[in-house]
Amino acid sequence: MASMLDEAICALISIFHKYSGKEGDRNTLSKKELKELIQDEFCLGSKMEDADPAALMDDQDQGKDQEVNFQEFISFLGALAIYFLPCPH
Repeated sequence: MASMLDEAICALISIFHKYSGKEGDRNTLSKKELKELIQDEFCLGSKMEDADPAALMDDQDQGKDQEVNFQEFISFLGALAIYFLPCPH
């Protein structure tokens, strides 16, 4: 039986791959893919409808290659988790 942490990791991978590769490399998110992921998967995402994809990309694209890889995505999620601690239940 999988633990909650195992399930959470699998969910992160699944969500990343749900959006990655629509416009090219399956292992990275383009500006458009990243914006779509944020809008669809975060409760505040709908408020980002008019957000500038270039600004979102700059904040998360540590390699400055105009794509967000899985490691950059996880770093972004980690920063969000720290920002929102303690998590309300």
